Amino acid sequence: MTRHRALGLALVAAVVGVLLAPTATAAGTENVAVTVAPERISTKLGGKFAFISTITNKGGTDARGLIAHLNVLSLRDGTYVDPEDWSTNRTRYLDPLVPGGSTTITWRMQAVNDGDFGIYVAVLPESGAPVPPVTSPTIHLDVAERKTLNAGGIVPLVLGIPAALGLLALGVRIRRRG
Repeated sequence: MTRHRALGLALVAAVVGVLLAPTATAAGTENVAVTVAPERISTKLGGKFAFISTITNKGGTDARGLIAHLNVLSLRDGTYVDPEDWSTNRTRYLDPLVPGGSTTITWRMQAVNDGDFGIYVAVLPESGAPVPPVTSPTIHLDVAERKTLNAGGIVPLVLGIPAALGLLALGVRIRRRG
């Protein structure tokens, strides 16, 4: 094989290697870290709460084209979770992060189910590159069942029926006297 042909094949192999390499470098996800605070939240059904996530670029070049996405799931079998009910703003498109830079996002949520839940933030490239997302540690969310005095709207009946019977008896008594 001639020297020119060997150089040509090496160049083709290098170009193919670059084209077939994962696109995480272009997306900047391999040098991104995600943290959250607090680690645990307790609230009641219907309660509003918030937490923060910090996305940091630990690399030497700008991290561009990233999306942060809020996720919520039940830690117990049998509890249906629709994340869109928990937060209306679950996806954030991030500005470029300079090397060593970070951005903080406040996520506002409302508890719509009682039970134990996991909340985490995933960061992935907006390009849709087939790379694993970078995820935060899980926040453990404990949502207490809300006890209500008026379960099923029964309080008006419990108070109204005896009051109506009392008024009826009083009316009958007054009529008999008159």
